[in-house]
Amino acid sequence: MGIEELTRNAVDVLPAGELEKKLALGRPLRVKMGIDVTAPQVTIGNAVPLQRMAAFQREGHVGVLIVGDYTTRIGDPSGRSAERPILDPEEIDRNAKRFFEHASKVIDPERTEVRFNSEWLGELDFAGVLRLTRTVTVARILERDDFAKRFSTQAPISVSELLYPLMQAYDSVAVEADVELGGTDQLYNLLTGREVMQAYGLDPQVVLTVPLLLSWDGDKMSGSRGNYIGLTEAPEEQFGKTMRIPDEQLEEWWKLVAEQPVPEGDPMQAKLALARFIVARSHGDEAARSAEKHFTRVVREGKAPEEIQEAPLPDGDPVHLPGLFADLGLVGSRGEARRLIQQGGVKIDGEVVIDLDVARERLNHAVLQVGKRRFIRLTGAS
Repeated sequence: MGIEELTRNAVDVLPAGELEKKLALGRPLRVKMGIDVTAPQVTIGNAVPLQRMAAFQREGHVGVLIVGDYTTRIGDPSGRSAERPILDPEEIDRNAKRFFEHASKVIDPERTEVRFNSEWLGELDFAGVLRLTRTVTVARILERDDFAKRFSTQAPISVSELLYPLMQAYDSVAVEADVELGGTDQLYNLLTGREVMQAYGLDPQVVLTVPLLLSWDGDKMSGSRGNYIGLTEAPEEQFGKTMRIPDEQLEEWWKLVAEQPVPEGDPMQAKLALARFIVARSHGDEAARSAEKHFTRVVREGKAPEEIQEAPLPDGDPVHLPGLFADLGLVGSRGEARRLIQQGGVKIDGEVVIDLDVARERLNHAVLQVGKRRFIRLTGAS
């Protein structure tokens, strides 16, 4: 494998020629990547730079995954026009625990260090924070596009947001990164890492960015936006979501996700092949075949699946559907359930339901369909 494979699909490899110098050192390089934990799923969009980490690992280098449990309490403002809301610490901790398991669908867990940046950021005293702030000027921080736009329109920018790129940069100091991977929206943060490492007397990291994978809605795939395919989502969900990709995005998805050219011919067949690839990578070939069969029967033919999960009918009359769906894990929240009902996306025994509260008798042994792919049969008394 040559440097071409290590840098496949890369937009930036900076500074020019530095990666070759790092590789010539003759030792395993420390290849860093961080993901915030605003959602419990690592997405296939996150997997695009993870695939580069896997390529380095195949060449004998070490992946260093930074679980941003500390920085998530601030929120990365990259590409945002407003400050990201702070999550509950317990939610952050739950999401962080799943991080490595999900990422291991792509990278080699045996050649990966997992580090939580609370290890070092939580230990910084005020003098340490002040030393960190001296490494970069305010003018330099305000060069970043999202900050510059908000500053020019007098939109609020908190001091904590200004500190975020410095905190991410300090992660590189703590783990002595040789290479840092990220999407193109992370370029500023990654370059800041070089400046901060140099200020701490370390050899600066090489910066490698890859394109952002746009979701079917044309926006950046993001756990916090909900427009994502999770690496450990159920096979049927992965398959069905992949089939939502517009035909004009297929070439880019094949390039970034499968790292292959899009097959010639019918876009539908290309989409089916990509869906099989995504499911097989996470769950295996048999799961991919089963997910395709499920998609054909449920979505294309409009039939109920052959096997339907069962759950006990809850107590109370009437039954509040948003609460029921959330409790059964059919939706992410009660708000999502209400939206689905209002949009006609919920059926009881094949009939669209528009009421949030339904008589318990109507639900006895009924098959509920939530969206296109989620079914459950309620089995009488709880």
